Amino acid sequence: MWQDPIVEEVRAIRDSYAKKFNYDLDIIYDDLKELETKSGKSLIFLPPKRVTPPDKKDSGRKQKTV
Repeated sequence: MWQDPIVEEVRAIRDSYAKKFNYDLDIIYDDLKELETKSGKSLIFLPPKRVTPPDKKDSGRKQKTV
């Protein structure tokens, strides 16, 4: 199976980072939040977008126009 070297590098970095915290997600979360705070960047939180389901008559397909 083909392996992407960039993906492998990202996975190795992620594993190394998680290993520093003994793979404890709560501690990893706390560390990331601290890094986020120290970064000094302002964060923007947007409200979720509403998605309207398609009409039952229109099965979501675009019809060709002739």
